[in-house]
Amino acid sequence: MLSRIGTVVAVVVALFVVYWLHAGGNPMLAIAWTCGFGLALYVYRGRRTYAYRYLFPGLVSVGLFIVLPVIYTIWIGFTNYSSKHLLTFDRATEVLLGEVYLRDDVRYQFTLHADAAGFRLAFKTGDDDAADPAAAPAGTALPARPPAVFVTQHAVPLTATAEQRVAVVPLATAGVALGEPLPLRDVIAHRDAIHALSVEFPDGTTATMASLREFTPHEPLFHRNPDGTLTNQKTHERLTPNVRTGFYESPSGEPHAPGFRTYVGADNYVRAFTDEKFRGPFFRVFLWTIAFAGLTVVFVTALGLLLAELLSWEGLRFAELYRVLLFLPYAVPGFISILVFKGLFNRNFGEINLILDHLFGIRPNWTGNALLARFTILLVNTWLGYPYFMLIGAGLQKSIPRELYEAAALAGAGPLTTFRKITWPLIRKPLMPLIIATFAYNFNNFVVIYLLTMGRPDFLDTNVPAGETDILVSYTYRIAFEDSGQNFGLAAAVSTLVFAILAVISIVNMRLTRVTGGDKR
Repeated sequence: MLSRIGTVVAVVVALFVVYWLHAGGNPMLAIAWTCGFGLALYVYRGRRTYAYRYLFPGLVSVGLFIVLPVIYTIWIGFTNYSSKHLLTFDRATEVLLGEVYLRDDVRYQFTLHADAAGFRLAFKTGDDDAADPAAAPAGTALPARPPAVFVTQHAVPLTATAEQRVAVVPLATAGVALGEPLPLRDVIAHRDAIHALSVEFPDGTTATMASLREFTPHEPLFHRNPDGTLTNQKTHERLTPNVRTGFYESPSGEPHAPGFRTYVGADNYVRAFTDEKFRGPFFRVFLWTIAFAGLTVVFVTALGLLLAELLSWEGLRFAELYRVLLFLPYAVPGFISILVFKGLFNRNFGEINLILDHLFGIRPNWTGNALLARFTILLVNTWLGYPYFMLIGAGLQKSIPRELYEAAALAGAGPLTTFRKITWPLIRKPLMPLIIATFAYNFNNFVVIYLLTMGRPDFLDTNVPAGETDILVSYTYRIAFEDSGQNFGLAAAVSTLVFAILAVISIVNMRLTRVTGGDKR
Protein backbone atom coordinates (compact mmCIF):
# COMPACT_ATOMS: atom_id res chain seq x y z
CA MET A 1 0.00 0.00 0.00
CA LEU A 2 2.76 2.42 0.97
CA SER A 3 4.63 1.51 -2.21
CA ARG A 4 1.62 2.38 -4.34
CA ILE A 5 1.12 5.69 -2.55
CA GLY A 6 4.79 6.56 -3.07
CA THR A 7 4.48 5.72 -6.77
CA VAL A 8 1.40 7.92 -7.13
CA VAL A 9 3.13 10.81 -5.36
CA ALA A 10 6.21 10.41 -7.57
CA VAL A 11 4.06 10.40 -10.72
CA VAL A 12 2.22 13.54 -9.59
CA VAL A 13 5.50 15.33 -8.86
CA ALA A 14 6.95 14.21 -12.20
CA LEU A 15 3.89 15.48 -14.07
CA PHE A 16 4.17 18.81 -12.28
CA VAL A 17 7.84 19.08 -13.29
CA VAL A 18 6.93 18.24 -16.90
CA TYR A 19 4.24 20.92 -16.90
CA TRP A 20 6.63 23.46 -15.33
CA LEU A 21 9.36 22.73 -17.89
CA HIS A 22 6.96 22.90 -20.83
CA ALA A 23 5.32 26.10 -19.58
CA GLY A 24 8.77 27.62 -19.13
CA GLY A 25 9.55 27.15 -22.82
CA ASN A 26 11.73 24.02 -22.52
CA PRO A 27 9.87 21.28 -24.42
CA MET A 28 13.00 19.20 -25.03
CA LEU A 29 13.81 19.13 -21.33
CA ALA A 30 10.22 18.17 -20.62
CA ILE A 31 10.49 15.26 -23.07
CA ALA A 32 13.86 14.19 -21.59
CA TRP A 33 12.45 14.33 -18.07
CA THR A 34 9.41 12.29 -19.11
CA CYS A 35 11.59 9.62 -20.74
CA GLY A 36 13.95 9.49 -17.77
CA PHE A 37 11.15 9.23 -15.23
CA GLY A 38 9.36 6.60 -17.32
CA LEU A 39 12.55 4.53 -17.51
CA ALA A 40 13.11 4.85 -13.75
CA LEU A 41 9.53 3.83 -13.06
CA TYR A 42 9.94 0.80 -15.33
CA VAL A 43 13.20 -0.24 -13.65
CA TYR A 44 12.03 0.14 -10.06
CA ARG A 45 8.52 -1.25 -10.55
CA GLY A 46 9.20 -4.08 -12.97
CA ARG A 47 9.99 -7.56 -11.73
CA ARG A 48 12.30 -8.45 -14.59
CA THR A 49 14.49 -5.40 -14.01
CA TYR A 50 15.28 -6.08 -10.37
CA ALA A 51 19.03 -6.51 -11.03
CA TYR A 52 19.23 -3.12 -12.73
CA ARG A 53 17.90 -1.21 -9.73
CA TYR A 54 21.39 -0.96 -8.27
CA LEU A 55 23.03 -0.09 -11.58
CA PHE A 56 20.46 2.49 -12.64
CA PRO A 57 21.74 5.45 -10.48
CA GLY A 58 25.29 4.89 -11.69
CA LEU A 59 24.23 4.60 -15.32
CA VAL A 60 22.16 7.77 -15.03
CA SER A 61 25.11 9.60 -13.48
CA VAL A 62 27.43 8.45 -16.25
CA GLY A 63 24.90 9.59 -18.84
CA LEU A 64 24.31 13.00 -17.25
CA PHE A 65 27.84 13.92 -16.24
CA ILE A 66 30.00 12.17 -18.85
CA VAL A 67 28.11 11.14 -21.98
CA LEU A 68 25.81 14.17 -22.21
CA PRO A 69 28.61 16.79 -21.79
CA VAL A 70 30.72 14.99 -24.41
CA ILE A 71 27.83 14.89 -26.89
CA TYR A 72 26.99 18.54 -26.18
CA THR A 73 30.62 19.60 -26.70
CA ILE A 74 30.83 17.70 -29.98
CA TRP A 75 27.57 19.31 -31.13
CA ILE A 76 28.82 22.81 -30.28
CA GLY A 77 31.93 22.09 -32.35
CA PHE A 78 29.72 21.97 -35.43
CA THR A 79 28.10 25.37 -34.74
CA ASN A 80 29.22 29.00 -34.77
CA TYR A 81 28.44 29.40 -31.06
CA SER A 82 30.37 32.44 -29.78
CA SER A 83 29.86 35.70 -27.92
CA LYS A 84 28.53 37.17 -31.19
CA HIS A 85 26.19 34.22 -31.77
CA LEU A 86 24.74 33.43 -28.37
CA LEU A 87 21.06 33.38 -29.27
CA THR A 88 18.93 31.00 -31.26
CA PHE A 89 17.49 32.22 -34.55
CA ASP A 90 14.02 32.75 -33.09
CA ARG A 91 15.38 34.59 -30.07
CA ALA A 92 17.63 36.84 -32.21
CA THR A 93 14.62 37.66 -34.37
CA GLU A 94 12.58 38.54 -31.28
CA VAL A 95 15.35 40.87 -30.08
CA LEU A 96 15.43 42.68 -33.41
CA LEU A 97 11.64 42.96 -33.52
CA GLY A 98 11.77 44.38 -30.00
CA GLU A 99 14.07 47.25 -31.01
CA VAL A 100 12.42 50.68 -31.20
CA TYR A 101 13.35 54.08 -32.52
CA LEU A 102 12.30 57.54 -31.38
CA ARG A 103 10.15 59.68 -33.61
CA ASP A 104 11.78 63.08 -33.63
CA ASP A 105 8.85 64.70 -35.45
CA VAL A 106 6.37 64.21 -32.59
CA ARG A 107 6.42 65.42 -29.01
CA TYR A 108 3.81 64.91 -26.33
CA GLN A 109 3.70 67.69 -23.74
CA PHE A 110 2.45 66.29 -20.46
CA THR A 111 1.05 67.65 -17.24
CA LEU A 112 0.57 65.93 -13.90
CA HIS A 113 -2.82 66.04 -12.19
CA ALA A 114 -3.94 64.88 -8.77
CA ASP A 115 -6.57 62.13 -8.61
CA ALA A 116 -8.39 60.37 -5.81
CA ALA A 117 -6.53 57.09 -6.52
CA GLY A 118 -3.17 58.68 -7.26
CA PHE A 119 -2.22 60.75 -10.29
CA ARG A 120 -3.23 61.13 -13.90
CA LEU A 121 -1.00 62.27 -16.73
CA ALA A 122 -2.42 64.37 -19.56
CA PHE A 123 -0.68 64.46 -22.94
CA LYS A 124 -1.16 67.06 -25.64
CA THR A 125 0.13 67.19 -29.20
CA GLY A 126 0.65 70.40 -31.14
CA ASP A 127 1.46 73.96 -30.02
CA ASP A 128 -1.04 75.25 -27.51
CA ASP A 129 -4.06 77.08 -28.92
CA ALA A 130 -2.57 78.51 -32.08
CA ALA A 131 -4.75 76.23 -34.15
CA ASP A 132 -7.58 78.79 -34.17
CA PRO A 133 -7.64 80.31 -37.72
CA ALA A 134 -9.29 83.49 -36.55
CA ALA A 135 -6.54 84.14 -34.03
CA ALA A 136 -3.70 83.31 -36.38
CA PRO A 137 -1.82 86.21 -38.04
CA ALA A 138 -1.91 86.44 -41.80
CA GLY A 139 0.61 84.18 -43.49
CA THR A 140 1.06 81.86 -40.46
CA ALA A 141 1.33 78.15 -41.26
CA LEU A 142 -1.26 76.26 -39.25
CA PRO A 143 -0.79 72.72 -37.89
CA ALA A 144 -2.12 69.94 -40.02
CA ARG A 145 -4.48 68.98 -37.22
CA PRO A 146 -5.67 70.64 -34.03
CA PRO A 147 -4.09 69.64 -30.74
CA ALA A 148 -5.35 66.38 -29.21
CA VAL A 149 -5.41 65.72 -25.48
CA PHE A 150 -4.97 62.23 -24.05
CA VAL A 151 -5.14 61.13 -20.44
CA THR A 152 -4.16 57.95 -18.64
CA GLN A 153 -7.04 55.52 -18.59
CA HIS A 154 -6.58 54.80 -14.88
CA ALA A 155 -4.97 56.65 -12.03
CA VAL A 156 -1.27 55.88 -11.57
CA PRO A 157 0.10 55.49 -8.00
CA LEU A 158 3.63 56.80 -8.81
CA THR A 159 4.95 55.23 -5.61
CA ALA A 160 7.47 52.87 -7.21
CA THR A 161 10.20 53.17 -9.82
CA ALA A 162 9.60 49.75 -11.41
CA GLU A 163 8.77 49.79 -15.10
CA GLN A 164 5.04 50.18 -15.74
CA ARG A 165 3.02 50.15 -18.94
CA VAL A 166 -0.14 52.28 -18.87
CA ALA A 167 -2.73 52.99 -21.53
CA VAL A 168 -3.94 56.46 -22.46
CA VAL A 169 -7.24 57.40 -24.09
CA PRO A 170 -8.64 60.65 -25.54
CA LEU A 171 -9.82 63.00 -22.82
CA ALA A 172 -13.20 63.28 -24.49
CA THR A 173 -13.88 59.55 -24.00
CA ALA A 174 -12.19 59.14 -20.61
CA GLY A 175 -15.13 60.54 -18.67
CA VAL A 176 -12.97 62.29 -16.07
CA ALA A 177 -12.52 65.89 -15.13
CA LEU A 178 -8.93 66.99 -14.71
CA GLY A 179 -8.04 69.51 -12.08
CA GLU A 180 -5.39 72.13 -12.31
CA PRO A 181 -1.93 70.85 -13.37
CA LEU A 182 0.44 70.29 -10.48
CA PRO A 183 3.48 72.55 -10.31
CA LEU A 184 6.89 71.52 -11.62
CA ARG A 185 8.16 70.68 -8.15
CA ASP A 186 5.64 67.79 -7.95
CA VAL A 187 6.81 66.51 -11.34
CA ILE A 188 10.40 66.60 -10.08
CA ALA A 189 9.39 64.82 -6.87
CA HIS A 190 7.90 61.93 -8.89
CA ARG A 191 10.43 62.08 -11.72
CA ASP A 192 11.82 58.57 -11.24
CA ALA A 193 8.39 56.97 -11.19
CA ILE A 194 7.25 58.95 -14.24
CA HIS A 195 10.47 58.06 -16.05
CA ALA A 196 9.70 54.37 -15.50
CA LEU A 197 6.32 54.72 -17.22
CA SER A 198 5.73 53.52 -20.77
CA VAL A 199 2.47 54.93 -22.08
CA GLU A 200 0.60 53.32 -24.95
CA PHE A 201 -1.60 55.42 -27.22
CA PRO A 202 -4.72 54.17 -29.02
CA ASP A 203 -2.83 53.85 -32.33
CA GLY A 204 -0.38 51.36 -30.75
CA THR A 205 2.62 53.69 -30.40
CA THR A 206 4.33 53.99 -27.06
CA ALA A 207 6.20 56.88 -25.50
CA THR A 208 8.56 57.45 -22.61
CA MET A 209 9.67 60.50 -20.66
CA ALA A 210 12.18 62.68 -22.52
CA SER A 211 12.24 65.72 -20.25
CA LEU A 212 10.31 67.25 -17.36
CA ARG A 213 7.69 68.50 -19.79
CA GLU A 214 7.65 66.02 -22.69
CA PHE A 215 7.21 62.38 -23.63
CA THR A 216 8.72 61.11 -26.88
CA PRO A 217 6.98 58.33 -28.85
CA HIS A 218 8.87 55.36 -30.16
CA GLU A 219 7.88 52.70 -32.67
CA PRO A 220 9.20 49.23 -33.61
CA LEU A 221 12.35 49.59 -35.68
CA PHE A 222 11.84 46.42 -37.70
CA HIS A 223 8.86 44.86 -39.39
CA ARG A 224 8.76 41.16 -40.26
CA ASN A 225 7.89 40.40 -43.87
CA PRO A 226 6.08 37.26 -45.06
CA ASP A 227 9.30 35.90 -46.61
CA GLY A 228 11.15 36.03 -43.25
CA THR A 229 13.14 39.19 -43.95
CA LEU A 230 13.01 42.27 -41.74
CA THR A 231 12.43 45.81 -42.95
CA ASN A 232 13.99 48.75 -41.12
CA GLN A 233 11.07 51.18 -40.82
CA LYS A 234 13.42 54.10 -40.28
CA THR A 235 15.76 53.56 -43.24
CA HIS A 236 13.51 51.17 -45.23
CA GLU A 237 16.47 48.78 -45.56
CA ARG A 238 15.67 45.08 -45.78
CA LEU A 239 17.66 42.58 -43.69
CA THR A 240 17.96 38.95 -44.81
CA PRO A 241 19.01 36.10 -42.47
CA ASN A 242 22.22 34.38 -43.56
CA VAL A 243 22.40 30.87 -42.11
CA ARG A 244 26.11 30.58 -42.96
CA THR A 245 27.30 33.66 -41.12
CA GLY A 246 24.62 33.63 -38.42
CA PHE A 247 23.58 37.25 -38.94
CA TYR A 248 20.79 39.27 -40.44
CA GLU A 249 22.53 41.09 -43.28
CA SER A 250 21.75 44.18 -45.29
CA PRO A 251 21.81 44.09 -49.12
CA SER A 252 25.44 45.26 -48.98
CA GLY A 253 26.36 42.28 -46.74
CA GLU A 254 26.75 44.27 -43.53
CA PRO A 255 25.82 42.09 -40.51
CA HIS A 256 23.35 43.34 -37.94
CA ALA A 257 23.71 42.24 -34.33
CA PRO A 258 22.72 40.18 -32.50
CA GLY A 259 23.84 37.07 -34.33
CA PHE A 260 22.27 33.64 -33.99
CA ARG A 261 23.59 30.12 -33.65
CA THR A 262 23.66 28.07 -36.79
CA TYR A 263 25.13 24.81 -38.07
CA VAL A 264 28.46 25.31 -39.83
CA GLY A 265 29.47 21.69 -40.40
CA ALA A 266 33.19 20.95 -40.10
CA ASP A 267 34.19 24.60 -40.55
CA ASN A 268 35.64 24.84 -37.03
CA TYR A 269 37.79 21.74 -37.54
CA VAL A 270 38.94 22.94 -40.94
CA ARG A 271 39.63 26.37 -39.48
CA ALA A 272 41.77 24.90 -36.69
CA PHE A 273 44.07 23.28 -39.28
CA THR A 274 43.91 25.66 -42.24
CA ASP A 275 43.36 29.17 -40.89
CA GLU A 276 46.83 30.61 -40.29
CA LYS A 277 45.41 32.63 -37.40
CA PHE A 278 44.76 29.39 -35.50
CA ARG A 279 46.91 26.83 -37.31
CA GLY A 280 50.25 28.32 -36.27
CA PRO A 281 49.47 28.48 -32.54
CA PHE A 282 47.63 25.15 -32.64
CA PHE A 283 50.57 23.10 -33.90
CA ARG A 284 53.05 24.85 -31.62
CA VAL A 285 50.76 24.33 -28.64
CA PHE A 286 50.21 20.70 -29.65
CA LEU A 287 53.95 20.00 -29.85
CA TRP A 288 54.54 21.60 -26.46
CA THR A 289 51.64 19.58 -25.03
CA ILE A 290 53.29 16.36 -26.17
CA ALA A 291 56.66 17.51 -24.84
CA PHE A 292 55.18 18.67 -21.54
CA ALA A 293 53.31 15.43 -20.89
CA GLY A 294 56.20 13.24 -22.06
CA LEU A 295 58.94 15.06 -20.13
CA THR A 296 56.78 15.14 -17.01
CA VAL A 297 56.34 11.37 -17.21
CA VAL A 298 60.09 10.86 -17.67
CA PHE A 299 61.04 13.15 -14.78
CA VAL A 300 58.46 11.97 -12.23
CA THR A 301 59.09 8.31 -13.06
CA ALA A 302 62.87 8.63 -12.89
CA LEU A 303 62.89 10.70 -9.70
CA GLY A 304 60.22 8.59 -8.00
CA LEU A 305 61.96 5.29 -8.75
CA LEU A 306 65.34 6.74 -7.79
CA LEU A 307 64.05 7.85 -4.39
CA ALA A 308 62.28 4.52 -3.90
CA GLU A 309 65.55 2.73 -4.64
CA LEU A 310 67.52 4.93 -2.25
CA LEU A 311 64.98 4.56 0.55
CA SER A 312 65.09 0.77 0.16
CA TRP A 313 68.72 0.58 1.25
CA GLU A 314 68.88 -1.34 4.52
CA GLY A 315 71.81 0.66 5.88
CA LEU A 316 70.13 4.06 5.39
CA ARG A 317 69.52 5.80 8.71
CA PHE A 318 66.27 7.75 9.33
CA ALA A 319 64.72 6.18 6.25
CA GLU A 320 61.21 6.54 7.67
CA LEU A 321 61.72 10.26 8.35
CA TYR A 322 62.99 10.79 4.80
CA ARG A 323 60.02 8.86 3.44
CA VAL A 324 57.56 11.08 5.35
CA LEU A 325 59.29 14.29 4.24
CA LEU A 326 59.43 13.20 0.62
CA PHE A 327 55.74 12.30 0.74
CA LEU A 328 54.68 15.83 1.80
CA PRO A 329 54.31 17.22 -1.76
CA TYR A 330 51.64 14.55 -2.33
CA ALA A 331 49.85 15.37 0.93
CA VAL A 332 49.58 19.12 0.32
CA PRO A 333 46.78 20.13 -2.12
CA GLY A 334 48.24 20.74 -5.56
CA PHE A 335 46.79 24.20 -6.13
CA ILE A 336 48.34 25.41 -2.86
CA SER A 337 51.78 24.11 -3.87
CA ILE A 338 51.45 25.73 -7.30
CA LEU A 339 50.60 29.12 -5.82
CA VAL A 340 53.49 28.81 -3.35
CA PHE A 341 55.89 28.12 -6.22
CA LYS A 342 54.40 31.05 -8.14
CA GLY A 343 55.38 33.28 -5.25
CA LEU A 344 58.83 31.72 -4.96
CA PHE A 345 59.55 32.37 -8.65
CA ASN A 346 58.28 35.94 -8.60
CA ARG A 347 60.85 38.09 -10.40
CA ASN A 348 60.86 40.99 -7.95
CA PHE A 349 59.84 39.55 -4.60
CA GLY A 350 60.35 35.79 -4.87
CA GLU A 351 62.80 34.13 -2.49
CA ILE A 352 64.55 32.30 -5.33
CA ASN A 353 65.46 35.53 -7.12
CA LEU A 354 66.44 37.17 -3.83
CA ILE A 355 68.96 34.39 -3.23
CA LEU A 356 70.24 34.48 -6.82
CA ASP A 357 70.55 38.25 -6.69
CA HIS A 358 72.52 38.04 -3.44
CA LEU A 359 74.85 35.33 -4.73
CA PHE A 360 75.24 36.12 -8.43
CA GLY A 361 73.53 39.47 -8.97
CA ILE A 362 70.89 38.08 -11.37
CA ARG A 363 67.08 38.12 -11.31
CA PRO A 364 65.78 35.71 -13.98
CA ASN A 365 62.32 36.38 -15.39
CA TRP A 366 61.01 32.90 -14.73
CA THR A 367 57.55 33.42 -16.24
CA GLY A 368 58.42 36.06 -18.84
CA ASN A 369 61.01 34.04 -20.74
CA ALA A 370 59.67 31.11 -22.77
CA LEU A 371 62.49 28.67 -21.92
CA LEU A 372 62.53 29.55 -18.22
CA ALA A 373 58.73 29.42 -18.00
CA ARG A 374 58.67 25.92 -19.45
CA PHE A 375 61.48 24.86 -17.12
CA THR A 376 59.51 26.25 -14.18
CA ILE A 377 56.38 24.33 -15.16
CA LEU A 378 58.27 21.06 -15.55
CA LEU A 379 60.02 21.60 -12.22
CA VAL A 380 56.80 22.29 -10.35
CA ASN A 381 54.94 19.44 -12.05
CA THR A 382 57.78 17.04 -11.22
CA TRP A 383 57.61 18.17 -7.60
CA LEU A 384 53.88 17.44 -7.55
CA GLY A 385 54.11 14.05 -9.27
CA TYR A 386 57.20 12.22 -8.04
CA PRO A 387 55.74 11.07 -4.65
CA TYR A 388 53.17 8.96 -6.48
CA PHE A 389 55.83 7.02 -8.39
CA MET A 390 57.99 6.85 -5.28
CA LEU A 391 55.20 5.03 -3.44
CA ILE A 392 54.36 2.83 -6.43
CA GLY A 393 58.04 1.98 -6.96
CA ALA A 394 58.53 1.13 -3.29
CA GLY A 395 55.47 -1.12 -3.35
CA LEU A 396 56.56 -2.92 -6.51
CA GLN A 397 60.06 -3.47 -5.11
CA LYS A 398 58.54 -5.24 -2.11
CA SER A 399 57.08 -7.84 -4.48
CA ILE A 400 60.51 -8.76 -5.89
CA PRO A 401 62.09 -11.76 -4.11
CA ARG A 402 65.05 -10.71 -1.95
CA GLU A 403 66.96 -13.77 -3.14
CA LEU A 404 67.50 -12.13 -6.52
CA TYR A 405 69.20 -9.11 -4.94
CA GLU A 406 71.31 -11.37 -2.69
CA ALA A 407 72.44 -13.38 -5.70
CA ALA A 408 73.29 -10.18 -7.59
CA ALA A 409 75.31 -8.94 -4.61
CA LEU A 410 77.23 -12.21 -4.44
CA ALA A 411 77.94 -11.90 -8.17
CA GLY A 412 79.43 -8.44 -7.57
CA ALA A 413 76.70 -6.45 -9.37
CA GLY A 414 76.49 -2.76 -8.48
CA PRO A 415 73.29 -0.73 -7.81
CA LEU A 416 72.88 0.38 -11.43
CA THR A 417 73.36 -3.14 -12.75
CA THR A 418 70.92 -4.53 -10.16
CA PHE A 419 68.28 -1.97 -11.11
CA ARG A 420 68.81 -2.48 -14.85
CA LYS A 421 68.90 -6.29 -14.75
CA ILE A 422 66.46 -7.12 -11.93
CA THR A 423 64.30 -4.25 -10.69
CA TRP A 424 63.31 -2.54 -13.93
CA PRO A 425 62.44 -5.70 -15.93
CA LEU A 426 60.18 -6.92 -13.12
CA ILE A 427 58.34 -3.63 -12.43
CA ARG A 428 58.15 -2.35 -16.00
CA LYS A 429 55.04 -4.26 -17.03
CA PRO A 430 52.84 -3.32 -14.04
CA LEU A 431 54.24 0.23 -14.14
CA MET A 432 53.54 0.86 -17.84
CA PRO A 433 49.75 1.43 -17.52
CA LEU A 434 50.40 3.95 -14.75
CA ILE A 435 52.93 5.75 -16.93
CA ILE A 436 50.41 5.95 -19.77
CA ALA A 437 47.71 7.19 -17.39
CA THR A 438 50.08 9.84 -16.08
CA PHE A 439 50.82 10.94 -19.64
CA ALA A 440 47.09 11.22 -20.36
CA TYR A 441 46.51 13.19 -17.15
CA ASN A 442 49.28 15.69 -17.86
CA PHE A 443 48.18 15.97 -21.48
CA ASN A 444 45.07 17.61 -20.01
CA ASN A 445 46.63 19.20 -16.91
CA PHE A 446 44.94 22.59 -16.95
CA VAL A 447 45.51 23.51 -13.30
CA VAL A 448 49.30 23.71 -13.22
CA ILE A 449 49.43 25.74 -16.45
CA TYR A 450 46.71 28.20 -15.57
CA LEU A 451 47.71 28.81 -11.96
CA LEU A 452 51.44 29.08 -12.61
CA THR A 453 51.81 30.97 -15.90
CA MET A 454 48.29 31.24 -17.42
CA GLY A 455 49.92 30.08 -20.67
CA ARG A 456 52.22 33.09 -20.89
CA PRO A 457 54.45 34.50 -22.28
CA ASP A 458 52.16 34.99 -25.26
CA PHE A 459 53.20 34.41 -28.84
CA LEU A 460 54.14 37.71 -30.45
CA ASP A 461 53.25 36.69 -34.01
CA THR A 462 49.59 35.78 -33.43
CA ASN A 463 46.47 37.77 -32.67
CA VAL A 464 44.70 34.96 -30.79
CA PRO A 465 45.28 34.30 -27.09
CA ALA A 466 48.01 31.64 -27.09
CA GLY A 467 51.32 31.42 -25.27
CA GLU A 468 54.59 29.53 -25.06
CA THR A 469 53.45 27.46 -22.07
CA ASP A 470 49.88 26.82 -23.22
CA ILE A 471 48.83 23.22 -23.64
CA LEU A 472 45.79 22.27 -25.68
CA VAL A 473 43.35 22.46 -22.80
CA SER A 474 44.49 25.92 -21.66
CA TYR A 475 44.63 27.07 -25.29
CA THR A 476 41.03 25.93 -25.68
CA TYR A 477 40.04 27.76 -22.52
CA ARG A 478 41.62 30.99 -23.71
CA ILE A 479 39.90 30.75 -27.09
CA ALA A 480 36.57 30.21 -25.36
CA PHE A 481 36.82 32.81 -22.60
CA GLU A 482 39.68 35.23 -23.27
CA ASP A 483 39.47 35.84 -27.01
CA SER A 484 37.61 39.00 -28.02
CA GLY A 485 35.12 36.87 -29.93
CA GLN A 486 34.89 34.11 -27.32
CA ASN A 487 34.60 31.42 -29.98
CA PHE A 488 32.94 28.58 -28.09
CA GLY A 489 32.38 26.56 -31.28
CA LEU A 490 36.08 26.53 -32.18
CA ALA A 491 37.00 25.78 -28.56
CA ALA A 492 34.56 22.85 -28.58
CA ALA A 493 36.13 21.56 -31.79
CA VAL A 494 39.60 21.67 -30.24
CA SER A 495 38.21 20.00 -27.11
CA THR A 496 36.79 17.23 -29.29
CA LEU A 497 40.22 16.71 -30.85
CA VAL A 498 41.77 16.52 -27.37
CA PHE A 499 39.08 14.04 -26.36
CA ALA A 500 39.88 11.90 -29.41
CA ILE A 501 43.59 11.89 -28.56
CA LEU A 502 42.89 10.94 -24.94
CA ALA A 503 40.48 8.25 -26.11
CA VAL A 504 43.26 6.68 -28.16
CA ILE A 505 45.57 6.85 -25.16
CA SER A 506 42.89 5.22 -22.99
CA ILE A 507 42.42 2.41 -25.53
CA VAL A 508 46.16 1.78 -25.55
CA ASN A 509 46.12 1.82 -21.75
CA MET A 510 43.30 -0.71 -21.59
CA ARG A 511 45.07 -3.01 -24.02
CA LEU A 512 48.24 -2.85 -21.97
CA THR A 513 46.38 -3.55 -18.74
CA ARG A 514 44.06 -6.30 -19.93
CA VAL A 515 44.77 -9.76 -18.65
CA THR A 516 45.86 -12.60 -20.89
CA GLY A 517 43.64 -15.52 -21.72
CA GLY A 518 45.37 -17.71 -19.16
CA ASP A 519 44.72 -15.21 -16.37
CA LYS A 520 40.96 -15.03 -16.95
CA ARG A 521 38.70 -16.81 -14.52
